[in-house]
Amino acid sequence: MTEIDSLIGEQMRVVGHLMFRGGLRIDGVVIGNVVAEAGPESLLLIAGQGRVEGEVCCDHLILNGEIKGCVMCAHLLEMQPHACIIGDVWYRVLEMHAGARVIGKMHPLQKAGRVAAIMRPRA
Repeated sequence: MTEIDSLIGEQMRVVGHLMFRGGLRIDGVVIGNVVAEAGPESLLLIAGQGRVEGEVCCDHLILNGEIKGCVMCAHLLEMQPHACIIGDVWYRVLEMHAGARVIGKMHPLQKAGRVAAIMRPRA
């Protein structure tokens, strides 16, 4: 599993698009898209108090906070009990705990080619 090597702390508010490699943990607020660059598998963890207002594109997403925007997850989407997504979701494998919510359409991905087309960096 990819290690978390970058952190947006609970007291931080970032306005603008973010591109990252490896692992990123968000405890604060990001107003803008959060996109994993091509390369090694990416991991994005959005903690309970974390929030993103924008699109999210990554390989593996662990969510216990909130996303207001579309989510594209190439491999695994883990939605923990306090997770909330307001927007459409594309995923390959979904793990959803009791209490997690999605207000939008769910789109399971079948083929790798389709993931690549959807997950073009937009940040």
